[in-house]
Amino acid sequence: MAAGPKKRGYHHGNLRQALVEAALALIEEKGPTGFTLSEAAKAAGVTPAAVYRHFAGREDLIAEAARQGFEVFADLLEHAYETGRPSPLASLEATGRAYLAFARRFPGHYVAMFESGISVNRDPDLAIVAGRALGVLEKAAGELMAELPDEKRPPARMVSAHIWALAHGVVELFGRGAPGRTSPFPPEDLLESGIGIYLRGLGLIRPDA
Repeated sequence: MAAGPKKRGYHHGNLRQALVEAALALIEEKGPTGFTLSEAAKAAGVTPAAVYRHFAGREDLIAEAARQGFEVFADLLEHAYETGRPSPLASLEATGRAYLAFARRFPGHYVAMFESGISVNRDPDLAIVAGRALGVLEKAAGELMAELPDEKRPPARMVSAHIWALAHGVVELFGRGAPGRTSPFPPEDLLESGIGIYLRGLGLIRPDA
């Protein structure tokens, strides 16, 4: 009767996607290194041997989860960016809020993307979609930096990296409800005020704004 789970696995539809979804659930529960391929296979209803028809190992499985996450992430950031136009400041702030919303709604994907140790350069498709997502932040930052004189204008890539770091820090410290890490302010307010202070330092927002 051992063949039963394998047969069910191949007949439930897309086995590859079922394995990704099983991995995402395990990542949320145990972290990216806290589960085995055998556990992912069991959760998907197949034998461990079936996993290797689609993924060479656990890292490949996590990389595919990350790739799918970046696809959703890029779409959300692009939508947020467009909602803020034509104001560069509104676009940048909207992408920051979208970052927090994604982390809250897709925690398994978020961990696979940013906390699993998987390099975005591991796979060409992963690199492309990650570049598309983070390129939205850079584009928003670049449009805002264009309002500064050339001699006072930092590189857009640096500014987008700073905003990314702020957003990631808010998620890590206050966006997940971890014990002992509660904040008296909503994560969105923390991020918005942090971005505001940063942009005031660059001279893009008046001190009394």
